[in-house]
Amino acid sequence: MYVSPLREPLVTGSKSYKQVTDDIIKPMEGKPGPLWYAGLGLALLALGFGGFAIYVTVWDGIGTWGLNRTIGWGWGITNFVWWVGIGHAGTFISAILLLFRQKWRTSINRSAEAMTIFAVMCAGLFPLLHMGRLPLGFFVFPYPNTRDLWVNFNSPLLWDVFAISTYFTVSLLFWYMGLIPDIASIRDRLKEGLRKKIYTLLSFGWTGSARHWSRHESMSLILAGLAAPLVLSVHSIVSMDFATSVIPGWHTTIFPPYFVSGAVFSGFAMVLTLMIITRKALNLENYITVGHVESMNKVIIATGSIVGIAYITELFMAWYSGVVYERYAFVNRAFGPYWWAYWIMMTCNVITPQLFWFKKIRRNLAATFVISIFVNIGMWFERFVIIVTSLHRDFLPSSWSMYSPTWVEVGVYIGTFGLFFTLFFLFIRFFPVVAIAEVKGVLKSSGENFIRKGGQDEK
Repeated sequence: MYVSPLREPLVTGSKSYKQVTDDIIKPMEGKPGPLWYAGLGLALLALGFGGFAIYVTVWDGIGTWGLNRTIGWGWGITNFVWWVGIGHAGTFISAILLLFRQKWRTSINRSAEAMTIFAVMCAGLFPLLHMGRLPLGFFVFPYPNTRDLWVNFNSPLLWDVFAISTYFTVSLLFWYMGLIPDIASIRDRLKEGLRKKIYTLLSFGWTGSARHWSRHESMSLILAGLAAPLVLSVHSIVSMDFATSVIPGWHTTIFPPYFVSGAVFSGFAMVLTLMIITRKALNLENYITVGHVESMNKVIIATGSIVGIAYITELFMAWYSGVVYERYAFVNRAFGPYWWAYWIMMTCNVITPQLFWFKKIRRNLAATFVISIFVNIGMWFERFVIIVTSLHRDFLPSSWSMYSPTWVEVGVYIGTFGLFFTLFFLFIRFFPVVAIAEVKGVLKSSGENFIRKGGQDEK
C-alpha cells in the first residue's frame, strides 16, 4: 500500500481544541506587557507628528509640499500607491487561497485581513490631502445636484474612488465575518461586565449551531468570490492612473499585471514582517510555523520574479519602440540624477528575493525578516522611480526640474505609519490575531503525526 511522505504540520505541539482557544485568547485576557505599551506609545507619537503635518497641509495649503509645475505628483501619490499595494496580500491570502482550499492560510489570514484594512485607510489619506481642499472631497462622488457638477467617468482617477472604496468595504466585511465565531468564544469566557456586553453585541448572537456555521461558510465563500477579482482590479485601476497618459515611462500596457504582481509581492513582505514579530511576542510559534513562512516566501519568489520580468520588458520595449523620448526616460532613470533610487529598486526587488530559492534561507526567520524589509523598501522606491523620474524631465528641457520632499510630506508619511501601527496594536489587544475557528478546522488533518494511508488519515 502506498504511503505518502509525512506532511509538515500546520499546528505543532499536539494541541487540543481547548488548548488552541486558550493559547490564542491568552494574550488578550491579561494586562498588556511593557513592549505593547512601548510600541503603542511610539505609534501614537508618530501619529501625532503626522496629525500636525496634516494640519499644516490643510491650513497653509498644498504649497507646503515640495511639488512644482513640472512634478505635480511626488511623495503623496508614491505613498498612496505603496500603501494600496501593502493592502493586497490580505485579500489575496483570505479570498483566493480560500477558494483554492489552501489550508496554510488559516493561521495568517486574520492578521493579513486586518493589515489590508489599516493599509487602505492609510492610502486613502493621500488623495484627499492631494486635492488641497478637503471640504470639497465629496465632489468625487457622482450624485444628483443642483449645480450640474458631474464627475468625469472617463478618468481612471474616478475609477480609483469606486475600486478602492469597494475593495475596502468587501475586505472589512470579509474580516469581520471571520471574526464573529472568535468574538463569541471571547464572550463566553468573560464574566459579567462591560467587556462581555461589548463582545456580546459584536458577536451578533452567534451560538455555534449547525445553521450558523452553514450560513457562515456560505457567506465566506460569497465574499471570497467577490473579493478575488478585486485583487486584480484595484491595482490594475491604480496603474491606469499612469498608463492612460502619454508621459514617457508611463504610457505602457504592461502596467496592470505589473502593478498587481508588485502589490502582492510587497503585501506578502509586510505580512511576513508583522507575523515574525507577532509570533514571537505573543508566543504563537505553534500556530505560525516555519512552514507558513516558507509558503509565503514561495509566493514572494513567484511575484518577485514577475516584477523582475516586468522591469526587463519595460527596458526592452523602450529600446524596441524606437521612440527617442521613451528611450531617454529609461536611460535617465538608470543614469540620471535619480540613479540611486533606480538601483535601490533593482537591488531590493530583483536580486534580494532570489535568495529565497535556497531552502535554508527560505526557512530562516531572521533572513526572511531582513529580506521582507528590503522588499518593501524596494517597492517604495519603485513607485518613486515611476512617478518622479518620469515627470522631472519632460519634453521641454526648459521645464526640467528636481524634486525633494519637505518635512511636511515626510511628516504625513510617518503619520500613516503611526496610524497603521496604532490600529494594529489595538487589534492584537482586543481581537484574536489568529483565526481560532479556522485553525480548529484544519487541526485534525494538519496536526502532528498525521499521514495518509490508503486514502484515509490516521494518527
